[in-house]
Amino acid sequence: MYSPNRVWFITGTSSGLGKALTDILLANGERVVATCRNPATHDDLSAQYTNQLLAYKLDVTKEDEIKAALNAGVETFGRIDVVVNNAGIGLFGELEAVPEEDARYIMELQYWGPIHIMKEAARIFREINPQGAGGRLFNVSTVGGYRANPTLTYYSASKFALEASTQSFLQEMHPSWNIKGCILEPGGFRSEWVTGHNSRVVPPHPAYTDPSNPTSLFRQAHGRIPFLGDPVKMAKAIIRLADLSMGVRSDTPIELPLRVQLGSESLFLVRMQAQNTLEDTEKWEWISHSTNADHMDGENYVKQYLMGTGAFEDVDKSMSG
Repeated sequence: MYSPNRVWFITGTSSGLGKALTDILLANGERVVATCRNPATHDDLSAQYTNQLLAYKLDVTKEDEIKAALNAGVETFGRIDVVVNNAGIGLFGELEAVPEEDARYIMELQYWGPIHIMKEAARIFREINPQGAGGRLFNVSTVGGYRANPTLTYYSASKFALEASTQSFLQEMHPSWNIKGCILEPGGFRSEWVTGHNSRVVPPHPAYTDPSNPTSLFRQAHGRIPFLGDPVKMAKAIIRLADLSMGVRSDTPIELPLRVQLGSESLFLVRMQAQNTLEDTEKWEWISHSTNADHMDGENYVKQYLMGTGAFEDVDKSMSG
């Protein structure tokens, strides 16, 4: 059973979810490597939690800073048990409107940054932590990482990519390493992601200014509707997931799901997207089957090459369930 006195490495801790998570963990007696571009925002916490908090400057678009921050966490606390990739910004604008520089930046920030952290985290979980202790990884995506919306093309693209890589990464982990993880898909919640310095809204492309255009309608809703989510409650949910997965207050850890939605609207939208996908596969499966090579039986192929080989464990579990 894990001790609740874990070491957490969290990105994007100056505001919103990252700050709420840091505050709660410290109050609970856990240790935190809180990273952000301006660690001075944590000066009061550093004075209060001298032995629990390492506030560290980190720009996640810079791989050398990522390695330095993780190494500093290990040097300070001796290990890292939980990594939360949370740093990010909002980028609003039509595909044709957003400058390529901005689009590439958000991929560096919200895809390549977490990827570089995942690489280092895997090494620490496997080689630095006590053998078999492993670690837990929580990648903060969004409902927009499962269902894309207008004006969020590049933002959603970065999250779609992160979700795919997270799924592959978790399947690559040998069971003996005890490295587990989960994709978190928040809906809207109160933070500076919407209208503060963590948000960038690009003026509309001239072709999309008709008030009836879907992008115009979405822009009108941006920043005007109330947000359902509470970052403090979301932080508590993440801690609960870590507790369940790591056997805190229990001798039987619970397996994490691949994805967890945070917020009722996120849950609703993900369910609707999944249902629409299933309906489309049923309606258009004749097209899918029509592309099989002659003399190849699709059903037998699935049974022989996908099920029971050990390479598609999630498929085996789904079919056997």
